[in-house]
Amino acid sequence: MGRISARIPPLLPGLLTAVFAVGVAFTVHAMVPVLPAMTVAVVLGLLAANLPGTGSWAAGRARAGLDFAGKHLMRAGIVFLGLKVSVMDVLGLGWQSLLLITGVVLASFAGTYGISRLFRLTRDASLLIATGFSICGASAIGAMAAVRRIRHVDTVLPVALVTLCGTLAIGVLPLLLHPLQLTPEVFGAWTGASVHDVGQVVATAQTAGTGALAIAVVVKLTRVILLAPMVAAAGVHQRTAMSRAAWNGTGNGTGSGARNGTGNGARNGTGPDRAGQPGPAPADPAAEADGAELRLPPVVPLFVIGFVAMVGVRSAGWLSPGWLEAAAAVQDLLLGTALFGLGSAVRVQTLLHTGARALLAALAAWLLIAALGLGAAVLIIQPH
Repeated sequence: MGRISARIPPLLPGLLTAVFAVGVAFTVHAMVPVLPAMTVAVVLGLLAANLPGTGSWAAGRARAGLDFAGKHLMRAGIVFLGLKVSVMDVLGLGWQSLLLITGVVLASFAGTYGISRLFRLTRDASLLIATGFSICGASAIGAMAAVRRIRHVDTVLPVALVTLCGTLAIGVLPLLLHPLQLTPEVFGAWTGASVHDVGQVVATAQTAGTGALAIAVVVKLTRVILLAPMVAAAGVHQRTAMSRAAWNGTGNGTGSGARNGTGNGARNGTGPDRAGQPGPAPADPAAEADGAELRLPPVVPLFVIGFVAMVGVRSAGWLSPGWLEAAAAVQDLLLGTALFGLGSAVRVQTLLHTGARALLAALAAWLLIAALGLGAAVLIIQPH
């Protein structure tokens, strides 16, 4: 108990800053509903990290709490996200629509990963970008990073990219409604199948009316429910790879692809890191190799199990609408503080110098997913 209480005070400056920023984000959203509060939270984090008056605070006293929010509060928010997903609503789309949406997710994941690798991004960066773009934005990135044991700092660039492209969708997709001669229902299905974050889906679809919004949310939440099996598959792959490496005697960095080696595949070596920028060498590779890196990760992290449990609670109808609204407010607070924390770790000058390839890859992936989502939407909403 004493150790826990000793850890809390260093976290308070950053946590209080994040909570204040989320309050500002919701105020902005109330004044300009087209701007999702979660997107505003990321933008406020970027401003806090890069404005002269606040940059030193975000990088100094507040850093510990902001990092805690970006990692741990994100995971708590993912648990509460499950209360937005009803299995009955998803099944109501019909099996053909479910197969189409699953196909879009898988094709988006594979296509985005391939595009990222073509732009010479690292495997971990490509994996996180593909996960965020294809499933549910920053929440999916946090879940995948946990099961793949990717460093928290390496989630910053993928979160920034998924936020940027999701915000781009809010402005661009409504402009295409009339030129493409889409019905509100098709536009809603397109939005749900292609826009990354739930809040961004709502902001985009509501421009076409309540009919578009209703179908958009159901299609989007169908993508969200695929988070658990995707993370489980990644967990199985990670455990298999680590077990094989240990069996072959490469777990301590003796091979070119070892996690703590110095070759191009090094996880913590002196080569480029996952965002394509130089990474520092570890202070004590031997100690790290003997530590958590060699422990097999769970097939599914505990917070993803919590997400699935909350889906079950929502689907069983055990909570009243009042409790669901309260849980949604808690989830918004948790994810908002997490996204502010992640945004506050992005240095724009560094991003411009090192993230140009990642930005181009993200824009190409955004176009791919928009095309896949439009094709699926037309098939889902067939004329009677």
